Amino acid sequence: MSAAPDGAGLERHPDPAYLADAPERTLPIVVIGAGGIARDAHLPAYRKAGMPVAALVDLDIERAQTLAADFGIATTYDRLEEAVAAHGTGAIYDVAVMPDAFGAILHALPDGAAVQLQKPLGYTYAQARELVTIAERKQLVAAVNTQLRFAPHVVAARRLIAEGAIGELIDLEVLVRVETPWELFPSVFGLERMEMPMHSVHYVDLVRSFVGDPTGVSAVTVPHPHKELASTRTGYLLHYAGRPLRVTISTNHDHSFGASHQEAAVLWHGTEGAIRAELGLLLDYPRGGADLLEITTGEGWREIEVAGSWFPDAFIGSMGALQRRATGESATLPTSVRDVLRTMAVLEAAHEAGQAGGHPLPEG
Repeated sequence: MSAAPDGAGLERHPDPAYLADAPERTLPIVVIGAGGIARDAHLPAYRKAGMPVAALVDLDIERAQTLAADFGIATTYDRLEEAVAAHGTGAIYDVAVMPDAFGAILHALPDGAAVQLQKPLGYTYAQARELVTIAERKQLVAAVNTQLRFAPHVVAARRLIAEGAIGELIDLEVLVRVETPWELFPSVFGLERMEMPMHSVHYVDLVRSFVGDPTGVSAVTVPHPHKELASTRTGYLLHYAGRPLRVTISTNHDHSFGASHQEAAVLWHGTEGAIRAELGLLLDYPRGGADLLEITTGEGWREIEVAGSWFPDAFIGSMGALQRRATGESATLPTSVRDVLRTMAVLEAAHEAGQAGGHPLPEG
């Protein structure tokens, strides 16, 4: 992703996939993984959109059968090989497990199949590159479920910005100050890198989908002294040389002091106005509060009515983009593994910047 040819920026020329209607036809979906994210987001999204789920795969067959019964899914497997034998390249494989298993799953899929991986695309840039190599060698139509790009309030903001509603974009800010119940995700406690790949990757990826790749990254990520997690708070400053654009991302998952001063928002500031999207899901996770979209052009803020929310509606958008590409309805796939590899490159640069510790002060 680089600047648009006319210099206006990618935000004025979004990929058609972000604003597209529902796909005209859909392939059946084989969901791999019967955990919480499948129950809370993937399956509710596909049911709401009328996308058929053909089968559910999980090593824990009883868990798969329970989840399948809850969503009216007729077929379950405890081995991916059985699902592949039954569905071949006639289905989309929706991988809803941790990144450790991605490589083996990609190897097991038939060449030319369509697949969506749950974010992140590995924990490191090196892992991400290896996954992209596998996907391209097997000629997979491979995407990553970077679903925040498709959250209804983000889509509405994207459309307004593309139409020039706030003029030239000069500031993009993500602010997250919440108490995150990490105990719901026990697998994150052993990770060497945690907050960047497991959470703020959402916002780095979202920024890229609006304004493209930064030319440089400054960052810091730190742990809480009383939590067994590698990191829980991160700050990013993304540099865009040649543009009067400031981009910052600030995440603090340790705000255990009540709801009064929590925050979870994306703010787009332009030369003629500003837009703010509140991410209600994070303010009361996992129950989630209401999302909110507001705009001002200098005469006070007004709410823009938007139907839907991040969970589950954004998952409809990310799967819809892959469905359109897999069936030939669309020629583009902005969430391809090759594109999301650049998100992982930004994370890697941020990790290295944090390790470096910032520019030293002058002596004397």
